[in-house]
Amino acid sequence: MADWLSTIPEAAQDYLAGKRLDEVECIISDLPGIARGKAVPASKFARQDYFHLPDSIFYQTITGDWGEAAGAEGFIERDMILRPDMDTCTAAPWTGDYTLQVIHDAYDRKGKPIPYAPRNVLKRVVELYRAKGWEPVVAPEMEFFLVARNIDPAKSIEPMMGRSGRPAAARQAYSMTAVDEFGPVIDDIYDFAEAQGFEIDGITQEGGAGQLEINLRHGDPVKLADEVFYFKRLIREAALRHDCFATFMAKPIADEPGSAMHIHHSVIDIATGQNLFSGPQGGETDAFFHFIAGLQNHLPSAIAVQAPYVNSYRRYVKDHAAPINLEWGRDNRTTGIRVPLSDPASRRVENRIAGMDCNPYLGIAASLACGYLGLIEEKRPDRQFKGDAYEGEGDIPSVMGDALDLFEDAPKLHEVLGADFARVYSIVKRAEYTEFLQVISPWEREHLLLNV
Repeated sequence: MADWLSTIPEAAQDYLAGKRLDEVECIISDLPGIARGKAVPASKFARQDYFHLPDSIFYQTITGDWGEAAGAEGFIERDMILRPDMDTCTAAPWTGDYTLQVIHDAYDRKGKPIPYAPRNVLKRVVELYRAKGWEPVVAPEMEFFLVARNIDPAKSIEPMMGRSGRPAAARQAYSMTAVDEFGPVIDDIYDFAEAQGFEIDGITQEGGAGQLEINLRHGDPVKLADEVFYFKRLIREAALRHDCFATFMAKPIADEPGSAMHIHHSVIDIATGQNLFSGPQGGETDAFFHFIAGLQNHLPSAIAVQAPYVNSYRRYVKDHAAPINLEWGRDNRTTGIRVPLSDPASRRVENRIAGMDCNPYLGIAASLACGYLGLIEEKRPDRQFKGDAYEGEGDIPSVMGDALDLFEDAPKLHEVLGADFARVYSIVKRAEYTEFLQVISPWEREHLLLNV
């Protein structure tokens, strides 16, 4: 890796211009989307082509417990080989010294990709598209809350204190005044993003108290998932500078909307460079409807990946800015599948199911997998829904256990995402869900202790 600094992306080179690089963070996403890895001196990084981490990082639940997912050889914590993808090299501008981050890919000792590493899962799905002559394109939207510092799990989450000295107020969607309340945090988000070479398409106030949305430009699914992975850390670090927390929890505050990661999809015909969803005269193609049908038919089985925690299901509340079913409609934000206004070249399909708490690699992979199955199966979707979809029937699982049942009984989805991934994910999530069921909540103590 001699002279590796001359090969890194331009934004990283600009960040280091005239500076001395001190450290490199070698990172990889685990199942929840937490960055795992090692920080090494820059001089050591220049001499290493790879490093090792145990495969057990993919068997860990969000609480730090373990799922029995190691397979026939048992829990021996076999070392993986992690190799850097230098295209992902970017600044860590919040650190006290000059530090770079590099995302790594995980391989076994034979050089094969670890099948349950989230970035490898997404790469697998993208390659299935490319094998058919298709190039998938996505654009994620990231919703999150800025909240007051909270170090007591028994205490309710509260909105952060705004610049005016008043708590952030709800029901001010798209308000520029509300955005201004978070000005210092947003300024740091912009500064960090610029240092990292990320292009923000816009920041808006959402409907919740202290809730913001950041839109990213459309592009390659792996690159965009990398950016969301990086952005979660970037936004948290910006918030901490201003005495507040950034949370990507799906439903952090009762009676407020939840936070989604809406995913816009289009597919390019590699041979022609044309949008597969639009015909020569600009009309909607069969592929457009097949993709929608794939989402309708397979998203129920994928919701356990896009809504990965017990809290995720608190987001799907009628009339609360999240879908309750998988109806589809044009320019209709009450449906789970939305077709936004666009010209034919930009025609796309928006999946509004995924929560912001999902792993971006896995959330995008699952959504693409459903669309891919639709393109292969060539089925038609249900009739377009017109009107308020909240008046329709709910068909989204209401608890994690039901979603896992659907995921475990979905061989077609497993084939696209990878059977080993499906096995490990199911075991880890079952362990997590079982652990949650052992917890007695304040609601139970309040209403059942003396009344039943």
